[in-house]
Amino acid sequence: MGRPASAGNRLLTALPAADLALLAPHLQKVSLEQDAVVIRAGDRRDHVYFPHSGAISFMLGLPNGETIATAVIGREGAIGALSVLGPSFMSSVTAVVRVGGTASQISVSRFHAAYMESGAIRRVVEAHTRSILMQFQHVSGCNGLHSVEARMARWLLHLHDRTEGNNILSLTQETLSQLLGVRRTTVTQVIAKLRALGAIRSARRGLVEIDRTRLEEATCECYDIIRGATDRIVPHEVVGSHPHFDGHDAAQEIAMFSGKRRRPS
Repeated sequence: MGRPASAGNRLLTALPAADLALLAPHLQKVSLEQDAVVIRAGDRRDHVYFPHSGAISFMLGLPNGETIATAVIGREGAIGALSVLGPSFMSSVTAVVRVGGTASQISVSRFHAAYMESGAIRRVVEAHTRSILMQFQHVSGCNGLHSVEARMARWLLHLHDRTEGNNILSLTQETLSQLLGVRRTTVTQVIAKLRALGAIRSARRGLVEIDRTRLEEATCECYDIIRGATDRIVPHEVVGSHPHFDGHDAAQEIAMFSGKRRRPS
């Protein structure tokens, strides 16, 4: 499957001009620096972020200090938009920038006011909610059913989708350990296995060079399902004055998960 073309935030792009005008005067472009914490679990949400580039992972932290990634968001989504559903929604995760980029930022209060006024903005948030919940479900299933090698390949592909085509990803072993919820010694072993398959060409300190074609062969079916369902829920195209997010097709894609077998490793 080819990589998506680079463009602006897909949620904002999908809004009709009149509805986008409710947000536009209050949007401010900000940088997303790698490893920056955008939202911390339990903290008050002051802003909503619509990424234009880069990738942000949702990290679930446990009381013993262990972490694991539950989703990754790029220009197809938003960070903090679900605050309109209630102050406690998504409070258990921390959002961390994994691939640096840019975003449009708006205060929660301004976004909530526009959300209440615009049916199109409410539909965008509903689509984003479906997309996030779908990703949570599949990542949970993947974590329980598939090998660490397949899971690492999936995360690397998700992150690569949100770069500008650079096959060298700036990722430390500590970051990969956090994403996967495994020890760094396990990360070292998995990198060695993926290198033997040709999916990772090199793993210098803080940098991972990938071979995308072989990485797709090394991952499980979850990558295609998550990406395919996301594209159906939040389409790439500008949808003009009548934004339409196809939850039915996404549901069919999701339902395929239970009937598919894992790709041979």
